[in-house]
Amino acid sequence: MKTKSIMALSALPFLFASHFAAAQTVDVTVTNLTQGIFFTPLLVSAHDSSAHLFEAGQSATAELQAMAEGGDISGLVSATTALGAVNSENPAAGLLAPSTSTQVSGLDTGSNTHLSIVAMLLPTNDGFAGLDSWEIPEEAGTYTIYLNGYDAGTEANDEVVNGGGASGVLGIPASPGGSGETGASGVTTAETNQTVHIHRGNVGDTDATGGVSDVDSRIHRWLNPVAKVTVTVK
Repeated sequence: MKTKSIMALSALPFLFASHFAAAQTVDVTVTNLTQGIFFTPLLVSAHDSSAHLFEAGQSATAELQAMAEGGDISGLVSATTALGAVNSENPAAGLLAPSTSTQVSGLDTGSNTHLSIVAMLLPTNDGFAGLDSWEIPEEAGTYTIYLNGYDAGTEANDEVVNGGGASGVLGIPASPGGSGETGASGVTTAETNQTVHIHRGNVGDTDATGGVSDVDSRIHRWLNPVAKVTVTVK
């Protein structure tokens, strides 16, 4: 049984089959490709073709905003569960450090045909790694997808680490890894693009106790992709 093609790709899948259907079981490995960015708890969700955790070019939902600004996936879990999704929450049991991987083994997708993945990027204001509604291949095999870093468009990227993390509260919750700075005046107080879009990357600076940013430009800058996802269809 064929399903409709997805509305838009948010990654670059290398597919080895031309037909798709519901997969029974998949293993999903997520690798953090960045030099110094941490991922907050991941949500890996198998759902039907109508569901989207996010869509580039569209305004973020309140649930996506909570994840992108504070790493809170509970709203997205509730929303997708209500639609019949099968979710794996926080497979890394905490933060996923740079150059490390985590795996979801034996995810039974049931009748669900699409896969989405999100996690906040730290330290950022509202940046996240995302896979939007990737259609799961029918044919057994191993598939590789590279994920971009997105900006939720819900908060100005001031790059001030102040413990902020609640929706609508300006600031970065934390800078893991002991590499954060302090005393920044802020890069900006405005967000001109208020839809989900490709993240510009951190600006940062090298002033440990001042400057415009609490983000270290020698550690926390990145270029896409930020993550590699390996999906094994069984």
